[in-house]
Amino acid sequence: MPRTLLGVAGFPVAHSRSPAMHNAALAELGLDWLYVPVPVPAERFEEAVRALPGSGFKGLNVTVPHKGAAHRLADRHSRAAQAIGAANTLTFGPNGEVEAENTDAGGLLDAVGQPVAGLRALVLGAGGSARAAVWALIDAGAAEVSVWNRTPERAAQLASDLGALHAGRPGQADVLVNCTTVGLDGSVDAAEAQAALGLDRIDPPDTVVDLVYGHRATPVVAWGRSHGSRVVEGLEVLVRQGARSLELWTHLDAPIETMRSAATGSRGEGGGVGP
Repeated sequence: MPRTLLGVAGFPVAHSRSPAMHNAALAELGLDWLYVPVPVPAERFEEAVRALPGSGFKGLNVTVPHKGAAHRLADRHSRAAQAIGAANTLTFGPNGEVEAENTDAGGLLDAVGQPVAGLRALVLGAGGSARAAVWALIDAGAAEVSVWNRTPERAAQLASDLGALHAGRPGQADVLVNCTTVGLDGSVDAAEAQAALGLDRIDPPDTVVDLVYGHRATPVVAWGRSHGSRVVEGLEVLVRQGARSLELWTHLDAPIETMRSAATGSRGEGGGVGP
């Protein structure tokens, strides 16, 4: 019987910790499944995804730059994916139909690990991950969610789409979520990265979440820690969204500790944002 396959599609995708994390979880669950990287450029994304079920794929995580395209090609959408307008998880039905889910939203809240109802939140960025973060925070009852991006028009559009506020510049908040790629490749120093995000002009919030992960503390994580904020690193968000995807595909409880250990143990493989 052919082996059941799962994967992560992106371009590039070699940096992803998801294969190590998911394969460790599949082994823990006793499933003879395999999770593999699927590098695919934007112009071939839909063609490639439609062909995957015929090659034994049951599901697919989707990372930069394909989350919007994943939403558009899907035949069915979850409530979260439909509202966010982006998908990071695809499930293939028996006839090749594609169902879209967005576990970035729930995974973010799982990683934060405490209620956000009634809090002020600031989201940095305007891509697919930012859309998921904004929707998740609003859906969970945050009193105010503001969006800032270095391209103001993109932030304004995202805010308008989801019912958030557009921040002309970063302002005070109880929770800050960085969904930009600033600090991803380590090519700028911490002070320069923090200034680029306007962090040098605001007081650190109680909770700082950075979706970027790497083999050392990111500039946003370093900023939060240096000021005494409670910090949630990108690897924890990665683990939590991955756990939700795995449970969707297997209908089994995800082994969180095993996934966290595998993701942390692969720190030498580089950094990323999302799956």
